[in-house]
Amino acid sequence: MRDPLPPTLVPEQGERLTRDAYKQDFQACDAALRDADSWKLERRQHFEEQGSASRDALRRGEWQKALRLLGDRRDGLLATVQEDERKGHRFHRVRVVEQPLTPYVQWELHSHRQRAECGERIRVVSAEQVASAEAERVLPEIVVLGGATLFQVLYTEAGAAVGAVRYTDHDLVRGWENYIRKLYEAGEDVRSHFEREVAHLPPPATAPGAAAVVAAADQDGVGDH
Repeated sequence: MRDPLPPTLVPEQGERLTRDAYKQDFQACDAALRDADSWKLERRQHFEEQGSASRDALRRGEWQKALRLLGDRRDGLLATVQEDERKGHRFHRVRVVEQPLTPYVQWELHSHRQRAECGERIRVVSAEQVASAEAERVLPEIVVLGGATLFQVLYTEAGAAVGAVRYTDHDLVRGWENYIRKLYEAGEDVRSHFEREVAHLPPPATAPGAAAVVAAADQDGVGDH
């Protein structure tokens, strides 16, 4: 049986949003969700996030501090999950993982393991599992909210967010939702993946010059994933 393929995204058929406009629109859509499922596909292996003290520590090579700071947010994560449960909102996340792990993905899998422990729905798939969909190009970063709105999140080559393209065509949104759902169903719970593939790893090496890249991105008003 042939692997499912996602619909083609044509930027001209969506609305381009700046980073600030994307954040505002995402927050408004998310706040309005009731009794709905949402889906996120994470494909890139490196992001330059802003606003995360733990991510900043990773960038400086302070691995133990980065992990300690992740632990400090547990109460906030629990509160978010409880609020979603109250609204009947079920958010599903699929993370594509390549080997060997980049420093970012190694750190993010620690983060995702903690999120899953707090009740988030997160599964991992390998690059091989999405290979048929990447015959021409790497899969985009996608968020589908409540079966009604799709955001293709856009990044610089360095991995800094620059905004998004918003799509609302029903067939397109449903097509991507179904594709991500099938990946989720085929994926492995991030907790078991973490214990087998990540828990034993030594601290990752950080790339020299990363701080300068982030500083430049911040000046341009782009950032967090």
